[in-house]
Amino acid sequence: MNTLNLDTINYICGFLGWCTILNIVLFCYMAVMLIAFNAPIKRLHSRIMLIPKEQLNGLYFSLLAHYKLAILILNLVPYCAMKIMAQ
Repeated sequence: MNTLNLDTINYICGFLGWCTILNIVLFCYMAVMLIAFNAPIKRLHSRIMLIPKEQLNGLYFSLLAHYKLAILILNLVPYCAMKIMAQ
C-alpha cells in the first residue's frame, strides 16, 4: 500500500498553493475588468447571449460569487489541510 510521505505532501501543497494564487489573480482580474469596462462588456454579452442588459449585473455577481466559493472549496481548503498534515 502506498503512503503519503512528506515529500509528496509538500509537492501537493505547493501545487495547491500555486493553483490558489493563480485563481485569486484571475478572480481579481475578472472583477476589475467587470468594473472598469462594464458598459462594453454588457453590450457584448447582451448581443452574444441575447440576455437583457438589466439582468447581466446579477449574472456577473453570481459568477464572481460562485467562482470565489470554488476557489475556497477546491483550492484553499485542501491547501490548508495539506499544510496541517505536513506538520
